[in-house]
Amino acid sequence: MICDVMCIVGARPNFMKIAPIIEAFRQYRDMRAPLVHTGQHYDRAMRDVMFEQLGIPEPDVDLGVGSGTHAVQTAEIMKRFEPVLDERRPDAVLLVGDVNSTIACALVAAKKDIPVIHVEAGLRSYDRRMPEEINRVLTDQISTLLFTTERGAHANLEREGIDAARIHFVGNVMIDSLRANLSRAVLPEEVFPDAPLTRGYALVTMHRPSNVDDPEILRSMLTVLSRISGELPIIFPVHPRTQNRIDELGLRALIESPRIRLTRPLGYLEMLGAMARARVVLTDSGGIQEETTALGVPCLTLRENTERPITVEQGTNTVVGTQPAVIWREFENTLRTGGKAGRTPELWDGRAAPRIVEAIRDWMRLERRENNQAVNAR
Repeated sequence: MICDVMCIVGARPNFMKIAPIIEAFRQYRDMRAPLVHTGQHYDRAMRDVMFEQLGIPEPDVDLGVGSGTHAVQTAEIMKRFEPVLDERRPDAVLLVGDVNSTIACALVAAKKDIPVIHVEAGLRSYDRRMPEEINRVLTDQISTLLFTTERGAHANLEREGIDAARIHFVGNVMIDSLRANLSRAVLPEEVFPDAPLTRGYALVTMHRPSNVDDPEILRSMLTVLSRISGELPIIFPVHPRTQNRIDELGLRALIESPRIRLTRPLGYLEMLGAMARARVVLTDSGGIQEETTALGVPCLTLRENTERPITVEQGTNTVVGTQPAVIWREFENTLRTGGKAGRTPELWDGRAAPRIVEAIRDWMRLERRENNQAVNAR
């Protein structure tokens, strides 16, 4: 009998996580993994580049939701996803990460008594001001199977009352994609042939509302980036949200410099190459904290906390907050010392996706056996 596990993607970080999982499902004739793209990130050109580079098949369903407030976007995904579930009735719904698409589709599936599988479960920043934290906590509470990237996440889930039998420590599927594609990474000198990068550079990404929505924080961030560019050239792929705020607040002059290469968001292979060659990465992205740890590249996280503590405890990540003086001090320290030396965390070995699919197959076989026994006992 064929098992259908419907996989959901919605935003760019989901793509790197779902690609190896879909590939792992392809290894089994008794498993199907139809793909639903919610359209939460709706730049068609960027989506196509990511899908092509990562080998993700064209979605079976594209909900085409687009942008909106958290409430509007979540509600619209739920409205459009419900008839898809009614029509297709998969055996389970698999979700990755912590974006609005994750919690929206988890809620619809759970209320229709379709098992929810959450990949990257149990990560906690313990900062409820982060919308992603709310998404993480709620999705975990209604999930049937929970797959974790680090042992600390397992402990978080048990503290929240989740049965340990439902939790599986499998490693990090983001690193599956990184390891599979590192040899194909596009080097920065190919993307920016005229940029002064030969003696090293800093890579910057910044998109979180806590950093870009507050005018004073954004101004101070751009000011310290300008100062950093005096020491190292900067590659800055600018998120559309960040670009809009910079333009609205008239702050572009702070980073208009030949030492700062502003560009639109990069494709996966281009971003992977830029991270791998950087002397330091400054970011507020959760996924980049993990990728830089796997690459052994120093990372300064522009936040007050992280839901990925293993990147600090074992990896190359340092949480520096948003105060310019602290950011500058840690940047100077990184240049002087070469940055924090880390190691690859347990099971970040490029085999997380096969472990996930094997666990799902075992669980489904057990479920069907128990259901058959219950029917026969009637």
